[in-house]
Amino acid sequence: MPNQFAIDVTKIREEARRNITQGPVTPANTADLERLIDVLNQVVATEMVCYLRYTQNAIVAQGIHREQVADMFREHAGEELDHFQRVSDRINQLGGSPDMDPATLVARSHTEYETPAETDLQGMIRENFVAERIVIETYTEIVRWIGESDPTTRRLIEDILKEEEDHADELNDLYQPSGSESA
Repeated sequence: MPNQFAIDVTKIREEARRNITQGPVTPANTADLERLIDVLNQVVATEMVCYLRYTQNAIVAQGIHREQVADMFREHAGEELDHFQRVSDRINQLGGSPDMDPATLVARSHTEYETPAETDLQGMIRENFVAERIVIETYTEIVRWIGESDPTTRRLIEDILKEEEDHADELNDLYQPSGSESA
């Protein structure tokens, strides 16, 4: 027998009226909201650190292909800022407050921010590529952890993950490892 779709609309209506102050969070969302908001605030910090690194790199980059790479860095920075804003909005929807405290930003970020000692493009490409690989790994784990408990947040992180993979792919095309790096 095929899976039948059945819901108790009367019960859903009553629950919606009774818990209207909970905004878009309904009983269908079974996530540990406090922990989820904490994890999403780590994502907020990570995205802001990535935005700042890409922006800084676009400004100080030097070399023969500076303009093309700086354009890519600016594009990636814009997308990182968009991720930051989208995740901040989701935290607000879940009843939390996005943590934008600059004093704790770097400590909460999954990626690191270092002022580059060099302004060479390959060094910047490598550091941004490493950062993208870090967020791909951690965001994949966040998607697994969320599972079915909050499909909206999972889809948001999946969408961001896809864009981060696109960034890594573009950086991979430009990256030329030095002889001292292992494959």
